[in-house]
Amino acid sequence: MAKISINGVSRDVDADEATPLLWVLRDSLSLVGTKFGCGVAACGACTVLLDGRPVRSCAVTLGAALGKAVTTIEGAGASALWPALRDAWIAEQVPQCGYCQSGLLMASLALLEANPQPGDADIDAAVTNLCRCGTYPRVRRAIHRAAARLARR
Repeated sequence: MAKISINGVSRDVDADEATPLLWVLRDSLSLVGTKFGCGVAACGACTVLLDGRPVRSCAVTLGAALGKAVTTIEGAGASALWPALRDAWIAEQVPQCGYCQSGLLMASLALLEANPQPGDADIDAAVTNLCRCGTYPRVRRAIHRAAARLARR
């Protein structure tokens, strides 16, 4: 039995330490907001935060996550930045099919936590998730909108 910190709560997990974190989250802990996309860390649908840094959970093992704080989309609301990002996402009508959204949001949240006023180049470098619907201009506008709201606080 392994103990892992998920969204600020210590959880017991009965899984091999070589199991990808994605499957621990989805199958063992029923946290299904983190999506399976490609399985090779290319698309970003499975992005979660590991000690505040975005990682592709399909390529991170349970063992590598032990002793670190894992934040999933279900726990993103605990961030003080979340309301601004969520509201900007809605205002800019970012989602189309929605499948990539949890990963995009987690990568964007990590970016804003590290850089509250990112430029376009910062966004391009930090948010490398794939969106089959091509909402990249909306994602960029939403991040800028959230950053502007955060700057007014």
